[in-house]
Amino acid sequence: MKKSRDKAIPVFLDRFMKREGRKVESVLEEILPDSRKRPASVHRAMRYAVLGGGKRIRPVLAALAFRACGGRGAAIYRVGAALELIHNFTLIHDDLPCMDDDKLRRGEPTVHVAFDEATALLAGDALLSLAFEVLASLGTRDSSSGLRTSRMIHEIAHVAGTMGIVGGQVLDMESEGKRVSLSTVTYIHTHKTGALIGCSVRLGALLAGARKKQLEALSAYGNRLGFAFQVVDDIRDLKATSRELGKARARDKERQKATFPLVLGLEKSLKKAHSLVEEAKSEVRGFGKYEKHFCALADYVVRRAT
Repeated sequence: MKKSRDKAIPVFLDRFMKREGRKVESVLEEILPDSRKRPASVHRAMRYAVLGGGKRIRPVLAALAFRACGGRGAAIYRVGAALELIHNFTLIHDDLPCMDDDKLRRGEPTVHVAFDEATALLAGDALLSLAFEVLASLGTRDSSSGLRTSRMIHEIAHVAGTMGIVGGQVLDMESEGKRVSLSTVTYIHTHKTGALIGCSVRLGALLAGARKKQLEALSAYGNRLGFAFQVVDDIRDLKATSRELGKARARDKERQKATFPLVLGLEKSLKKAHSLVEEAKSEVRGFGKYEKHFCALADYVVRRAT
């Protein structure tokens, strides 16, 4: 069934996202374990989590940075697939009863509901391991690709650990039900969602062999965009319907999570998201024909809040 176009996305960006998304989807189908092979239950859960939809924003960002820095070839789709594996690992664990205890994701039962908690936990672990396996396989061709692969693995390992996603999640849990400062909620957002989105852009640039100035500019773009993405998610949790979210609405408020609307209110949170997007766009001037793609994608992120 053909996907309808999201009217919030310009046609040129929609085409790019769908084309790159299909390539990544093909790689994911290839690398995910056969659900008929032992341990079948975990393999089914892995495929259920990863192939269940989503816009593949992270692989698209990686591909965009890769092309903008002169990258060629299909290796970027394996990088994009690895990013999706890690993204879905974080979602599976985030949804567990010991974390956010969410029952729906993308309009479908979460992995621990569709299977069970133990299977969900192991499926998430397996996705993380598979992501590193996929990335490591890129460095077997020559010394140049080996060095780039080493840098990418170092980057994503750092982001997935206590200095990134894990650290953000710990503070997120510890902040529930408490009065939090703006610096605390900023730390949480830049170390969870923001960290992986920023990493996605850097991985694409690293694979392409980006120059130092290109890498710095794209890193700044990705970090600000990732931050804005999470602020917008906070806003959508309060404003969007359950159908639009694909999960229960106002869950952050119910659990008294540390969010920007809680600290700043909705209006100031939206202004913050707009400000971050404008800062992100200012970093990608000079990337030729891809500048408009970077800017349109940033605009799309903040438009989701309105």
